[in-house]
Parts: sequence; structure tokens; C-alpha cells
Amino acid sequence: MKIAIMQPYFFPYIGYFQLISAVDKFVIYDDVNFIKRGWVNRNRILINKEAKLISLSLIKASQNKLINEIIIKDKGTILKTIKQNYSKTAYFKDVFPIIEDIVNYSENNLSRYLFYQIKKITEYLQINTTLVPTSTIYEVNKLKGQNRIIEICRKENMDTYINAIGGKELYDLGTFQDNGFNLKFIQMENIEYNQNNNKFIPNLSIIDVLMFNSKEEIARLLKQYSLKE
Repeated sequence: MKIAIMQPYFFPYIGYFQLISAVDKFVIYDDVNFIKRGWVNRNRILINKEAKLISLSLIKASQNKLINEIIIKDKGTILKTIKQNYSKTAYFKDVFPIIEDIVNYSENNLSRYLFYQIKKITEYLQINTTLVPTSTIYEVNKLKGQNRIIEICRKENMDTYINAIGGKELYDLGTFQDNGFNLKFIQMENIEYNQNNNKFIPNLSIIDVLMFNSKEEIARLLKQYSLKE
């Protein structure tokens, strides 16, 4: 049984959903410190053929606060911006109502809002991974770093922990093995698709992937990865 533990991000790129689809349980790691200028409350979409940021406005967001302590101020012109820039894409009519529902979700707690967003997108993509809404249920807040991850794996009775390739320097294979767990890292392959015949811009928000690809095409893209030690 495989598990992944990641912070919640705002409309994350397809690699995030590859990780979700690669495991049996995905834990939303929301009781860790908020990171300014990260991806928790913003992401990039295609605007006038360039990658531009969209973001949630937050109330007194600080790196001294946990993600699940942050409150959303407003969503600005996110929906208008998405509609203006994706209305002529192949799957706009299918996808925009889902994006609209997510953006307009009335929850103002950032963690719960992002959980709803991730859940809605995985449902649309028919990813059946179990999502755990908050890491606080594990009551291991006093542990730090990989020790906390290992304890969550133990509580969930998992045998394999999978992380994004960028976390390779954070975790020690020997320590995981000594505790009876496998440690793997997911490496996304080169993913490219047609963005209305424009020069392809990679690693944009999942919004971009949804607008330009059918469910069947996205299912194929979700499998374009390898697992490494």
C-alpha cells in the first residue's frame, strides 16, 4: 500500500495529480507553515500566450502561521481571467463549470478550500485515491521532518512512501528502510500537448491541462512518470 503526503496547492500542475494517482492514500499536509511566494495560494495559467500568475488574496498570511490557520480574503478576478483566456479551448464548456464551482466555494479557511478543490478535480479525472482532509488527525505534530512522515506511514499501515522528485534531498532511504518502509520519488516525464497551436509552455496549472485535453487524454498524461529511489 502506497501513501503520499503533500501540502495543498492552488490548482497545482499535473505532476501533483500524478502523485495522487500513484498512491492509495494522499494526505493533505496542512498543519505545516505557510510559504509566501509558493504555490499554496497561486499558480500559473496561459494569458495572452504567456505564463502568468493567478492567486487567492489572503488575510495576514505569514510564514509564522500554519496553512490551516490562513483565511482567504477574496478571489479577485480569477474566474473572469480564466474565462477570457480559455473560452476558445476544446473543453471549456465541460471544465469551466467545475472551475466555477471550485472558485466560488464559500469556505474561507484556506486548507478546507484547497481540499475541496483537489477533491473536485480528482473526481472529474476519476482518480479513486483516498484523500485525507487534514494531517492533524495523526496527532504527531511534535515530530519533525521525515520522522513525522514515517510515523504517519506507520499509523496508516502503509509500506511505501512516494514523494515528489524535488524532495529527494529531504529524506534518507536508509532511515525509511530501517523503519520497514520503501521510499520512492516520482519523476514526471516530458509532457506536451496542443495549446491551440501556440508554442507550448510546460508546468502550468492543471486548469490548462483540463481546458486543452479530454479525460481520456489526461488519463494517459497521468501515467507519464517513473518511480525512482
